[in-house]
Amino acid sequence: MVIASGLLTVNDAMVKWLTQSYPVGQVMSLRGVFVIAIIVASAVVRGRTAELRVSNWRLQLTRGVLMSASTFLFVTALALMPIADAIAIAFAGPVIATALAAVILKEPVGWRRWSAIAVGFAGVVVMLRPAPDLIRVVALVPLLAAVMGAFRDIVTRKMGTGGESTAAIMVVSTSVVTIAGLFSIPAGWAPLAVADLGLYLASAMLIALAQGLMIESLRLGEVALVAPFKYTSLVWAVLLGVMVWGDLPDSWTWIGSALVVGSGLYIWHRELVLAKRRRE
Repeated sequence: MVIASGLLTVNDAMVKWLTQSYPVGQVMSLRGVFVIAIIVASAVVRGRTAELRVSNWRLQLTRGVLMSASTFLFVTALALMPIADAIAIAFAGPVIATALAAVILKEPVGWRRWSAIAVGFAGVVVMLRPAPDLIRVVALVPLLAAVMGAFRDIVTRKMGTGGESTAAIMVVSTSVVTIAGLFSIPAGWAPLAVADLGLYLASAMLIALAQGLMIESLRLGEVALVAPFKYTSLVWAVLLGVMVWGDLPDSWTWIGSALVVGSGLYIWHRELVLAKRRRE
């Protein structure tokens, strides 16, 4: 999940660059075509086309719809409000996912995990320092994106433990997102520059690898354990900002990063302790 979050952060930088010249729907659709091609080609080359077989279409399509909704809602939030506010609200996702995992998947979530997750979310707020006027109607948009993303993670966990392959999950979900992006054609698509094809391909490779790692993490670990590590994407963003743009984080960002990383490490440590007890 940590590596996936880092790859997604780099991908976000590429997508941000592309959306300066192309509508969001066009970027999502064209990138989706590349992602699907990469996954299918990989399965064919490895002689594992059976991995593309879908066992549960209902859950597959449900995840695809949730993934499309969360993406479009968050992009809309970025257009309607300051990015710091939108991200701060959207990062309630792991907390929501943990609560949903406890209720829907019956995963055990003790008070220590709840406390660590709360500390991690506090770190996000410290880093982003959202404005005090968050309670308004527009704030519901990124919050809904977080809710959709949390439900997506729950469905992913259920599919992963239910036998659905990572390749099949990625192909179906990406296909739904690609089709959803096509609905933006009437709003106008920009002519595609050949020079930008490399960025589309690179973005597709990153998103394919990141989604694959994220799905595997949810297959192997409980949502309450894995989801909080999404917070590390903000740490990756800090590192990327320093290396690419030379933006040196201020003291508040360092404090927030320490809280986020510390909470994730504590949850990891707590899981190791519980696993040891179960073995004994």
